[in-house]
Amino acid sequence: MKSYRFAIVGATGLVGRTFLKVLEEEKINVREIRLFASPKSKGKKLLFHGKEVEVDILQKGCFQGCDFALFSAGASVSKEWAPVAAKEGALVVDNSSQWRMDSNCALIVPEINIEDYKNASRIIANPNCSTIQSVLPLKPLEDAFSLTRVTYTTFQAVSGSGEKGIDDYHRCLEGKEPQFYPYNIAKTCIPEIDIPMEEGYTKEEIKMVNETRKILHHPSLKVSATCVRVPVEVGHGVSIQAEFLKPFTIEKVKELLSSFEGIKVVDDLPHHIYPVSTLALDNNYVYVGRIRKDLARENSLLFYCVANNVRKGAAANAVQIVEKIIHEEETLHV
Repeated sequence: MKSYRFAIVGATGLVGRTFLKVLEEEKINVREIRLFASPKSKGKKLLFHGKEVEVDILQKGCFQGCDFALFSAGASVSKEWAPVAAKEGALVVDNSSQWRMDSNCALIVPEINIEDYKNASRIIANPNCSTIQSVLPLKPLEDAFSLTRVTYTTFQAVSGSGEKGIDDYHRCLEGKEPQFYPYNIAKTCIPEIDIPMEEGYTKEEIKMVNETRKILHHPSLKVSATCVRVPVEVGHGVSIQAEFLKPFTIEKVKELLSSFEGIKVVDDLPHHIYPVSTLALDNNYVYVGRIRKDLARENSLLFYCVANNVRKGAAANAVQIVEKIIHEEETLHV
């Protein structure tokens, strides 16, 4: 089995540490791993397959010889260093928002559009966490019934804000005043994620609109979103209303979803079986349930999905992109 050299940028952060965990779980032969973070983390040691790896800082030449570079250090770091990594020979998968809407960069959910990397630059964008878990169930339904409109309402865990969000959540649980969120996240939901944009939307909502269209190759799709932060540590929920050109049956919808890679259907309301955040804590599945016809609109479907935003919404999706590319490349050269 061929082995590969990896670089992880933002290695000490929440997603960075999860990169390491997921790489240990997946069937990728990692020959070497290089860890990078901010100067304050230089010299810190992290475990990978039971061995200590020292964290270094980014500098010219640090990506030489690397096959893949996984970034989760924020948009400004990715803007500066992802092109450097690509120039030095690494295929980059970036978890920030920096490259997602760049026309030269593929925006990939591997179960949906892995082939997009072939005609793009060597910087691959990892989508927004809520977008990933939403487009996964939408893809087989789009193929079968032709989407015309999507409306999202998200219920996003505090870990979507990284360590600062988790720390503020626990701070509030202890009865202290919030320092990161504008309200006490332990006691309320906050309908504001990322910065305000035009016409009353937030940046998170605009991300979901634009990214859905790009991933599904459906630039004219009507999409709207309301994004809400909720007092849950890990595991985003998204309520989705999807309208189609063609009629459907609930039986066919469940059949399509159940057979699609990465999805588990959990839908038995009388027995209280439906997606909840705790289902997704230690895995990479998107759980889909509460599947029903919209009583108010023709050819309209309602459902709810949950996924681990740190894993499938970030680190695992990036590693799965790499895994599928490795599989395709190795198959091609057999």
